Amino acid sequence: MVSKKQQNNNLTEFFEEEYSSLKGYVRSKIKHTAESDAEDIIQDVALRIFSRPLDALPIQNIGGFVYNAIRNRIIDIMRTKKERIDEEETLEVLWTEFATMFHDDFQEAYPRPT
Repeated sequence: MVSKKQQNNNLTEFFEEEYSSLKGYVRSKIKHTAESDAEDIIQDVALRIFSRPLDALPIQNIGGFVYNAIRNRIIDIMRTKKERIDEEETLEVLWTEFATMFHDDFQEAYPRPT
C-alpha cells in the first residue's frame, strides 16, 4: 500500500512532467479556449485531487485518473456554459427590447442624427 506522502509525491511528479500535455489535451477538447483557461482547468483538477481525504483509496493509475478527472471537469464546464449570441441582428433586437422596458413611458422622440 502506498503512503499518502508517496502518493502526493507521485502526483506532483506527474503534474510537473505532463503539464504541457495536459494543456494540449484540454485545448483539444474545448475549441476557442485561451491558454489561461486550460491552465485554470488543470489547476482546479489538481487542487481537487490533492485535497482528497486522507482515507480515500489510493490512486492506482495516476495518468488515467488525472485525464479522467480533467475530462469530467471539461464536461461540467460545457454543461454550465451559457449560450453566446453572435448574430448582430439578434443582439440588436434583444437590446431594443431591453431598452423599451425602461423607456415605454417616455413620450419625446430621440432626435435623428444629421
